[in-house]
Amino acid sequence: MSRDYSTYDAKAKFSEILRKVRAGQRVVISYRGEKVAEVRPLSKRKPSGLLARLKELEERGVLEPPKKVKKGSLKPLVHKPGALARFLESRD
Repeated sequence: MSRDYSTYDAKAKFSEILRKVRAGQRVVISYRGEKVAEVRPLSKRKPSGLLARLKELEERGVLEPPKKVKKGSLKPLVHKPGALARFLESRD
């Protein structure tokens, strides 16, 4: 997502623009209504893939690492014998 700023606003809010760019956003600067420049983060050669992206989001504080659960600590809330059979019967 990009945000548009006029040249006057870009000059007055340069620190804000840099914060947005450092956060990964693109900023477009216009002069008299015409888009003339784009400020965007430099592409870093990062490993791609799901695990790398999850690690990056954890570092930025967007995600929290998973909590460790003891093996066997999760138990069913309710045990109703024959629930699967009743469910399958209801689908007929």
